[in-house]
Amino acid sequence: MKVPKALTAALITATLNGVRARHRERDIPRQDLQYEAHYFQQRINHFPDNKLPFVNETFTQRYYFDSSYYKPGGPVYLYISGETSATNGVGVILENRYYGASYPFNTSTTDQLAFLNTAQTIADNSHFAQNAVFPGIGGDLKAPGTPWILYGGSLAGAQTHSQSRNTEIFYTEKYAPQVSSSTICVLESQFNSSAARDCVSRINNIIDKFDTLVAKNRTVAIKRLKALFGLEDLTDHRDFASAIADPIGNPGNYFSNTWQELNWNSSYGSHDFFYFCGNVSNIDAPKEISEIDYSLSNYTNGEPWVGLGGYAGTQNQSAWADITNSASRSYLYTSCTEQGAYIDAPKEGPSLISRVIDTSYEQQWCTWAFPKGAHNQVPSSPNLDVYNSFGDFNFTADRLAFIDGDQDVWNGLCYHSPLALTRRQTSDLHPELLVTGAGHHWDSYGILDVESEPQFIREAHLWEIRTVKKWLREFDSWKSRKISNGERIKP
Repeated sequence: MKVPKALTAALITATLNGVRARHRERDIPRQDLQYEAHYFQQRINHFPDNKLPFVNETFTQRYYFDSSYYKPGGPVYLYISGETSATNGVGVILENRYYGASYPFNTSTTDQLAFLNTAQTIADNSHFAQNAVFPGIGGDLKAPGTPWILYGGSLAGAQTHSQSRNTEIFYTEKYAPQVSSSTICVLESQFNSSAARDCVSRINNIIDKFDTLVAKNRTVAIKRLKALFGLEDLTDHRDFASAIADPIGNPGNYFSNTWQELNWNSSYGSHDFFYFCGNVSNIDAPKEISEIDYSLSNYTNGEPWVGLGGYAGTQNQSAWADITNSASRSYLYTSCTEQGAYIDAPKEGPSLISRVIDTSYEQQWCTWAFPKGAHNQVPSSPNLDVYNSFGDFNFTADRLAFIDGDQDVWNGLCYHSPLALTRRQTSDLHPELLVTGAGHHWDSYGILDVESEPQFIREAHLWEIRTVKKWLREFDSWKSRKISNGERIKP
């Protein structure tokens, strides 16, 4: 099986001029590059003391690698973006357990999902690094004899920085630098979405009017509003509120491209959100559109629902209980157990989503999807302490780089959050960078001609390269110190 281009984007991103010359030699367009799938026997349960079964059993975990720029002595990049050719390394993508082709079981019951958590996932990375084999590459590339650089963005970024703190897995004496992009350092029980400011006020106004109808139990008006969206059959107001929040990023499941999916690289991004905002804020909308703004005005003291014309079911318990393996089910499970990040309306002030949506709306999906098993059950609310115990906004570790975008919808919970305390000055050992104008882990994306990248992205990539090069120059001296102290450099 060949890996699709979208999955290998991080491996084939260019970062230095030398990449272009190498690319011309191959004369293969980026979109046509393919990588063979490889498979690793991974432990199902890394922690026999947790009293769960399957202690000595394994599952097949898929991985891909690109050795196009590798030279003996070069590092290994696990889930890398951009640095491969610059330092003669080999880039690796290790598929997360319970995703893609890397499911431990044929189904995903509550008991079978017991091994999907942060601790098991970062243990996968360590076990893989200490035992991986790369066909066609001579020599032993296992950690810690070879330097491994971890890179992750978004949820993978959280796993990356958590890896550096888990001394039982990637031991502190092992040399494993990490680059963490748009990493969620703190998880809160409430999350307030952000959006472009040009259309926010109109959305706020529409939401306020809908919530007023609900508060006054104006059933006829509510049904007329739902009918405008073709959703008049939805009886649960929260389902309706969730559906119309889709362009913004509705709770749990959304199917359109939102603010988070904006990207500087047109190959991966989408302007759907801007099209949506353009419709909502259009002052020259056609008559048949603008008339909709007044269709419910008699229920709001004659005040029109400005922008409604341009704006325009989850209550199935058996569907949630489907145990078929799927990425959405795996993601929901981690949301229910550790991640949380439920999206609900703020208790006070303007809101982009209806106030009928609260954490109980999403928590009920957990109850329906994951009934109590013989060995496992989901908590009554996500255990946010799992993530937060790693240090929240005060997180720090040697050779761990944090990079965020100030326009990231999640930035309020990231390392560079405005809620965080004043940061120390960046250093080679503790580097950090906030990219002005960048969104959600935008540094994860690149093009072969780095000189053609927007300046703020190009400089971020070059900063990452310089940072990693400095770390790699220290590796040999670190290794020598260990040997001189009588320590064995082995997994």
